[in-house]
Amino acid sequence: MTSDVFRPFETEIEREAALGKLRQAVAGADDGELFFERRRAESLVFDDGRVKTASYDAGQGFGLRAVRGEVAGYAHSSEISEAAMGRAVETARLAVGDGGGTMADAPSPTNKRLYSDADPIAGHEFPVKLDTLREIDAYLRDMDPRVVQVTATIAASLQEVVILRADGHEVSDTRPMTRLNISVIVEKDGRRETGSVGGGGRVMLDGLIAPEDWQAKAREALRVALVNLEAEAAPAGVMDVVLGPGWPGILLHEAIGHGLEGDFNRKGSSAFAGLMGQRIAAPGVTVLDDGTIPDRRGSITVDDEGTPSGKNVLIEDGILVGYMQDRQNARLMGVEATGNGRRQSYAHAPMPRMTNTYMLGGDATRDEIVADLKDGIYAVGFGGGQVDITNGKFVFSCTEAYRVKNGKIGAPVKGATLIGDGATALQQIRVLGNDMALDPGMGNCGKQGQWVPVGVGQPTVMIGGLTVGGSQAGS
Repeated sequence: MTSDVFRPFETEIEREAALGKLRQAVAGADDGELFFERRRAESLVFDDGRVKTASYDAGQGFGLRAVRGEVAGYAHSSEISEAAMGRAVETARLAVGDGGGTMADAPSPTNKRLYSDADPIAGHEFPVKLDTLREIDAYLRDMDPRVVQVTATIAASLQEVVILRADGHEVSDTRPMTRLNISVIVEKDGRRETGSVGGGGRVMLDGLIAPEDWQAKAREALRVALVNLEAEAAPAGVMDVVLGPGWPGILLHEAIGHGLEGDFNRKGSSAFAGLMGQRIAAPGVTVLDDGTIPDRRGSITVDDEGTPSGKNVLIEDGILVGYMQDRQNARLMGVEATGNGRRQSYAHAPMPRMTNTYMLGGDATRDEIVADLKDGIYAVGFGGGQVDITNGKFVFSCTEAYRVKNGKIGAPVKGATLIGDGATALQQIRVLGNDMALDPGMGNCGKQGQWVPVGVGQPTVMIGGLTVGGSQAGS
């Protein structure tokens, strides 16, 4: 089912009137645009045997930006009207002043479509979604008597954007998003542990609510919870660590990816600033940011400035070769925009952001890599983490990890945290697996108060000399 097309100029304001206001705002500026958005979102949460929340929200609005040099004026409104746009012009003009800039050329157009424009909310009736959540709850409780709580969430949204530039160049994009999350709590002898699984992308709900899909997710969530139920206290100390494929790439995203965004490097606040063309990672390490993968959570046909998304190589065979750029930072750094200008909504100005960030694989098998680990941790699941962009220092908590000695995977461990810095960790990568995988589609990235959907990925990786924080000294 295709949604009715978002045409902001047909109902709220005439196109020529909007174009006139935009031209007023950007006169003498280097860049700028009108960003129109309409968004609809639905979320159903089934918790502990009952519906906890059922929400639906919809909204629309515009953002007007004028850019001159390093300064940007931005104004937004949920009212799409000529009067509201007139007020926005006054604010945006404050950044331009009496400037005599030359307006940058419009982004090159694209005919590619990376995902459907159908509305995932309308694809299935409310009772079907609710019945699926009930079935997930019953399925998990029937599987194991130790299950004491199940939380399942179905979320779907549709974002439609239109980007208008002063030369009349107009770009539109319709972006679906779906996600299914399952969390289960198990209890044994008074001890409780949790396992969680999620996934989705820019796809319809059909696949996610199919029994073969959610049953596999439910079994995996239960498996993780039961593993943690038997986990021992994690060791502490400096040791080698093997990271599993897929979602553990969140460490790459946070500890390294943010440091390769253009604004941090232009301002010199990134740990990687000024290192273009230099070796920053071990030989064989290649990292890309790729917004062009069809149907992926982090993919975008065009970014929020109208630039087509790209498959951008950031690190090639250990050498820093590129940053992720929006239009403003690219222009100031004398390079091309890479399709990474993203914003949370019309109420936010764009900035350089990641899409799907991943590390390419090598030749070793997972078993070969683990066999080479003499004394360390094998981490396959991650929870939250913290990173300091200026120095790349990170702390990540493991949700599923195992002790390894003499190449043998031993008992699961609880409470393990990985501590280090991205620049050093890149240099200490020793082996890359041949099993590169992307995450199942559950990433959200925060930056300066804005959140956008992203993807991560990597192969099995061995990193030498990370600090593992735990509750007992390593032995």
